[in-house]
Parts: sequence; C-alpha cells; structure tokens
Amino acid sequence: MAPHLRYSFLLLTALCFLLRLIAAAEDGDADPIYKGCVEQCEKTGCVGDRCFQHCKFSSDGKPVDGPWYMHEPLYLRWKQWDCRTDCRYHCMVAREEERTKLGDKPVKYHGKWPFRRVYGIQEPVAVALSALNLAIQFHGWVSFFILVYYNLPLRPDKKTYYEYTGLWHIYGILSMNSWLWSAVFHSRDVELTQKLDYSSAVALLGYTLILAILRAFNVRDEATRVMISAPLIAFVTTHIMYLNFYDLAYGLNVKVCMIMAILQLLIWAVWAGISKHPARWKLWLVVVGGGVAMFLENYDFPPYKGYVDAHALWHATTIPLTFLWWSFIRDDAEFRTTSLLKKVK
Repeated sequence: MAPHLRYSFLLLTALCFLLRLIAAAEDGDADPIYKGCVEQCEKTGCVGDRCFQHCKFSSDGKPVDGPWYMHEPLYLRWKQWDCRTDCRYHCMVAREEERTKLGDKPVKYHGKWPFRRVYGIQEPVAVALSALNLAIQFHGWVSFFILVYYNLPLRPDKKTYYEYTGLWHIYGILSMNSWLWSAVFHSRDVELTQKLDYSSAVALLGYTLILAILRAFNVRDEATRVMISAPLIAFVTTHIMYLNFYDLAYGLNVKVCMIMAILQLLIWAVWAGISKHPARWKLWLVVVGGGVAMFLENYDFPPYKGYVDAHALWHATTIPLTFLWWSFIRDDAEFRTTSLLKKVK
C-alpha cells in the first residue's frame, strides 16, 4: 500500500473511532430515531399503538378543550404532563426497549436516566423511600417529644432540663419538610418542585451544621448561639435565594450541600472521638453510614429495570440511619438530664 493511501486509511480509521466515541457519549435525546419518534408523536398524537388525547390540536395549534391537565382533579394538575412530555417519555421507553434488545446500555434523555412511570409517578421507588423516610422522621420526633416532656423530669417552670430540646424540635420539622418535598419532586420533576426540593434540603443541611457546632461545643448561652448561627443562616438564605431567583444551578448546589454535609460529619466524628458520651458508638455508626450514603448520592449509574438508581439507594440507606440518629438524640437527652439533675442535688 502506498504511503499516502496508508496515511489516509489510518486517518479514516481514527476519525471513525472518534465519531463512535462521540456518538456513545451523546445523550439519548440526540439519537435520530428518538428525535424522529418525538416529532411524529407531536404531529399524530401516537407512539406505536398508544395515542394521547391531549395531543389533539385545533387548526390554530391549540390543544382541543384547553390543556389536558386542566380536566384532571385539582390535586393532580400540578403534574403538568402535556403532549410533549408524554411523547418524550413513551418514545424514550420504546427506544430503550430497542437498545436493550441490541445489547446496548441505557443512556440519558434530556439529562436524566430513563425511569419508568407508575401511575404517573416519575420515580416511584424514590417517592416510596422518601415517604418512608418522612414516616421515620415523624416517629423519631414524636418519640423524642414524649421522652423529654413525659418520661424525663421537668424543671419547676415545666421546661425540660435538656438544653437542646427546642433545637431538635426545629430539626424534626425541617427534616419532615425536606422529605415531603423530596417525595413531591421525585413524583414529578418540574421547576417548582425542583426549587422546593433543593431549597428544603439546603435549609436542613445548613441547620444541621449549626446544630452540630452548638452541640459538639456545648454552646448553651443564647447570645453565643445567635453569634454562631447568624453567618451560617445568612449564607444558607443567600444560596436559597440564588437558586430560586437567579440560577437553579445543580452543580453548584451539589457542591454547597456536600461541603456542609462533610463539615458536620467531621464535627460529629471528632466529638465522638474525644467525648465520653455513653451513646457515642451510635454516633460513629451514623458518621460512617452517612459517608457511605454520600458516596451513593454522588455515584451515578442507570436505574436497574428502570426503577432503582444510586439516588434511590441513598434514600434507602438513610432510613436505618435516621432511626439510629433519633435513638442517639434520645440517649443524649437522657444523659444530659441525668447529669444536670446530679448537679442540682
């Protein structure tokens, strides 16, 4: 083979290899077959044998009888499944079935893995696990409430001896709020539910960082608590406002949440190591489990059978950790109350 032909052949081979890599790296929404399916669906209102009533348009291009979701009950209208989103979903499912038969791995569509809906719920496993986390948080908070107000001695003014009772009440409320919006967000990912989920998670992480500092350093003076909390509250509030009113930046939000989570895990780990708390072993388990949970949160892989991904597994790991965490909080309340009563006597 002549040198110039050899070089041309090598160049062509390298170019084909590069194009193959680029094609493999592309998201599924760049696939011509998927794009053609969506375009055809928006014209005909059908994907294969499945047709959608809300894809029927009048001559002026407006949906017949208005948006389809306006005909649903009020409590279902927030889902906002329209012609385009339904076309994208069913074309994605059809294309992924074709790719599976060919032995190809799942790819992302419009930046998201191909999840399968159940009764219109976008990520059913994540929703179920978020709801279970909410229930565990509620159980933990109620059990803590019963312990400090009914099972432990109270001061003459009917207040608890435990100095952090009010702070843990706020934690319980913020935790339940966060898991509520997590369930809603995984039910239907739209801008509003995304903002509510991100904002509630940031608020919870910011508050738990403050709580870790106050408990680890045994800060009981109200003025000192305010001085420590004010800068962190200002930072968290600014970040939430940035997400809601300027840029809903996923990457930035992940970094902020990771930093706050790592900081509080380090604080609790150091405190568990140097303190002689009788329940410190529970704290160690929560710290180690929290580290594993953070790994799952940032480890991205396609959902198994279209339902279970790394984020869903993270939700699963937080269930036993939450139960153990509230157990430590109750032990801490008993420990501090017993210590203070001994000093009073």
